[in-house]
Amino acid sequence: RTHRIHVGSAVTVLSSDDPVRVFQRFSTLNAVSDGRAEVILGRGSSVDSFPLFGYDLADYEKLFEEKTHLFAELVKGGPITWNGTTRPALRDQDVVPYTEPFPTWIGVGGSPESVIRAAHYGFSLMLAIIGGNPARFRPYAQLFHQALAKFGSAPLPVGVHSPGHVAVTDEEAREEFWPHYRDVITRVGRTRGFAAPTTDSYAYEVSPQGALYVGSPETVAQKIATNLKLLGANRFDLKYGIGGLSHKALMTNIELYGTQVVPRVRDLLAE
Repeated sequence: RTHRIHVGSAVTVLSSDDPVRVFQRFSTLNAVSDGRAEVILGRGSSVDSFPLFGYDLADYEKLFEEKTHLFAELVKGGPITWNGTTRPALRDQDVVPYTEPFPTWIGVGGSPESVIRAAHYGFSLMLAIIGGNPARFRPYAQLFHQALAKFGSAPLPVGVHSPGHVAVTDEEAREEFWPHYRDVITRVGRTRGFAAPTTDSYAYEVSPQGALYVGSPETVAQKIATNLKLLGANRFDLKYGIGGLSHKALMTNIELYGTQVVPRVRDLLAE
């Protein structure tokens, strides 16, 4: 029923899923949407899914490498022959539905190995920056371009994926976002080793040096444009909608982002 909306995943934890099923899900979505599907593959900074499906965390690296290799073959199309140790082999197997290759990204939160892997398989790079100064990710973007050149591949997009919230004013956005951000990160941090946020750490993250894009349309647009230039990236995904925000706040976020933030970012990048 839509014509412009693209649908993808914030991250699909390929290591604990099956590449054939993942490919079929997104290929089906690509077919019914007339080419508007994409996927971001990741190893998974949260490992809760591994024991659910019987995977050993000792195989963390091998699982992602083998399954990424298979996924890369599936995206090419045609009968697939593949051997590995993490799932049954395929012998001249047709995997349907097959459409034109859809955009595939590797999500990276701090692993140089995943940057090299993205370049090796010809996938785009999505930098998942959820805390700290985005500038520390610049070496990963540079490594990606160097690896592509070494593999003889054409340049590929680099994206940034970060959380945030847009409201009419900076104060309103920060006040709306803070209690829900605090509660979510505190809860998740108990199992993932994150420190509980404080008002001081929050103030840093929403500042120009932090990773949260929280503020008025102008504040958020300036921060996006600055970091896209800094990282040599050409796409930004705002992870909005942290649990607990009101429906009204979410709708305002969407409207302001689409009508004010995005056009302003394009103007700033064109300067």
